[in-house]
Amino acid sequence: MTDDTHTDTLRTPIVAVLGHVDHGKTSLLDTIRGSAVSEGEAGAITQHIGATDIPLSTISTMAGELVNPDDFDLPGLLFIDTPGHHSFSTLRARGGALADIAVLVVDVNDGFQPQTEEAIDILRRTGTPFVVAANKVDTTPGWNPQEGEPIQRSLEAQSERAESMLNEKLYEIIGQLSDAGFSADLYWRVQDFQKNIGVVPVSALTAEGIPDLLAVLMGLSQRFMREEMAIDVFGPGEGTVLEVKDERGFGATIDTVVYDGVVRNGDTIVVGGQADPIVTEVRALLQPRPLEEIRTEKKFEKVAEVGAAAGVKIAAPDLDDAMAGAPVRVVRDHPVEEMIEDVKAELAEIEVDTAEDGVVIKADTLGSLEAMANALREAEVPILRAEVGDIAPRDIAVAETANQDEHKAILGFNVDLLANAERELESADVKLFTNDVIYQLIEDYETYVEERQRAQQETVLDKVVRPSRFRLLPDHTFRQNDPAVVGVEVIAGTLQNNRNVGYFEGNEFHRVGGLSGIQKQGDDVDEARAGERVSIAIDGPTVGRDIEEGDTLWTELPEKHAKILEQELKEEITADEREALSGYLETRRKRDPFWGK
Repeated sequence: MTDDTHTDTLRTPIVAVLGHVDHGKTSLLDTIRGSAVSEGEAGAITQHIGATDIPLSTISTMAGELVNPDDFDLPGLLFIDTPGHHSFSTLRARGGALADIAVLVVDVNDGFQPQTEEAIDILRRTGTPFVVAANKVDTTPGWNPQEGEPIQRSLEAQSERAESMLNEKLYEIIGQLSDAGFSADLYWRVQDFQKNIGVVPVSALTAEGIPDLLAVLMGLSQRFMREEMAIDVFGPGEGTVLEVKDERGFGATIDTVVYDGVVRNGDTIVVGGQADPIVTEVRALLQPRPLEEIRTEKKFEKVAEVGAAAGVKIAAPDLDDAMAGAPVRVVRDHPVEEMIEDVKAELAEIEVDTAEDGVVIKADTLGSLEAMANALREAEVPILRAEVGDIAPRDIAVAETANQDEHKAILGFNVDLLANAERELESADVKLFTNDVIYQLIEDYETYVEERQRAQQETVLDKVVRPSRFRLLPDHTFRQNDPAVVGVEVIAGTLQNNRNVGYFEGNEFHRVGGLSGIQKQGDDVDEARAGERVSIAIDGPTVGRDIEEGDTLWTELPEKHAKILEQELKEEITADEREALSGYLETRRKRDPFWGK
C-alpha cells in the first residue's frame, strides 16, 4: 500500500451461513432481512448480487440494547446469500475462506446431520471463526413465542418445563460440538470466544434470538477481526467469483464478491478461467435495483464503481470460461503480467493432483472441487481429471479411457448432466454418481466398487476348482470300474463333479481319475459339502487295484487356482475349504516350496 491511501477505513465483515439442508439457513437470512424491513429500515438495507448488506444502524435497531452503535466502528455485516456450505468452501480469498465469519445453523430437534458434519469439517480446515445458531426453538412443546425478543428475555417468559426441554436439546448440540473437537457453550456463558464456540438459540420463524445473533456477530468481528477489515479503499479491487451466469443483453457475467479495494467501470481485470486467466475490460457493474423500485422492467441498475465489501455482477467480454471460486483482480497501476501470475499462483493452490488412471470429478466451484479431491485422497481413490462445471460429453469420453473398469466413473458434486451428455451416457460404459453431500458421493462410489469386487470374486469363485478331501467308506463299493462307483464321506471342503481326483504318496500327487457323477440319496447333485455322505462315479480306477476302501482322496487343484484361492479368495471360502486348501498346499510345498505362490 502506498502512503497516500486511506487505511483507516474498515470494510464490512463478510458472513456466510452454513448448515444442513432443512435446518433453516434461507429462512434465517430472510428473517434477518425481513426484520430490518419491518423496522422501517427498508431503505437502509442494500441488496447486492449474492449478498445483503445490513448497516450498523439497522443492526442496532433490531438488536435493541444488545448493540450500542457507539461501541462499533465496523460499518455493519454483509451476509452471503448463496445458502449451502458448498458455496462457502468455494469462496476463497488468497488461500483462506472468503467469509470472515460463519453462522452454522443447526435444527435443535435434529442436531448434527451429514451436511452439518461436512460444514464443520470445512470450518475447521479453513480456520474460520463461527457461531452456532440453534434454530427452531419455537417448536419446543409449550413454547410461548416472544416475537423478535432477545433470547434470554424470551426464556424468562417460558414455563420451567419448556425451558428445561430446550436446554436438554441445546446441551446435546454442545456435546456434538465437543465430539467434533470444539469447546462450546451458550453464548452468554462464553468468556473467551477465541477458545469457545458460542451457541445462540434462535427462531427464524418468530425472530427470537435474532438480536443476540447479530450482537454476537458484530462483537466477534469488532474484537477479533478489526485489523483484517482495514482495507485500502481506493486500491485496485480484489474479489472472488460466486457464479458465472448468462444475462440477456450482457452475455456471460460473473457474480463477484469484492473483499478489497474498488472496481470501476472500464477497469481491466484478470479472472481465473478453465484454461488460462482471462484478461478483459469491465463493460458494466450491475447491482439489483432498490426494493422500492423493483416494479421497473430492468432487474439491475448500472453503477460506476463498487468498493469492498460488496457483491456485484460484472459484465465483460470473454467471461464464458470463468470459474466459480476463481480470483478476480483489477489491474489498474500494476503490469498486467504480474496480475496474471498472481491469479495463476492462487489457482495453483487449488490444483488437484491427477493420476494416469482414476475417476473423473466435476464440481460446481473450485472450492468444492478442492474439498472433493481432499476427501478422495483420504479414501485413496485416484483422480484422472478434475474440473469445474456441468457434466459434458467429453467428460464421458475421458472417463471411458480409464484402465480399470471401476474407475470408469464420474463423480459430480452439485452439477447438472447436460442433455447431450445424457445421451452419450446411455451408450457408454461409464457410471455416474451425483450428490450434494461430498462424503455421501464418495460413500456411494465406494459401495459401488465393493459390490463390483464382490460380484467379480463370486464369478471367479464359480469358475475356480474348490479344494476337498474325502474318504472311501468301507463296504460301500457298488461297482469296481468303468466307472468305479463308491460311497464316500467328505471330510473337508467341497467335492465338485467333473473334477480330477487323486491321492498323495509321500509328497507326490497321483491322479487316479475324474468324477463323472455324484448322487445324494438317489438324486444327482453337482457337489457335496463337508460332513455329507454321497456315492460318486470315478472314471479311470479299479477299486481293489488302484484305490482301496478307507483311502483318503483329494480334489486335484490346478496350480493357478490354488494361488487365486490362497491370495484373493481366502476370505470368501468356508473354514473347512480353507482347511482342505492348507492341507493340500502344505503337502505340495514339501516337494516344491514355491508351488502355487
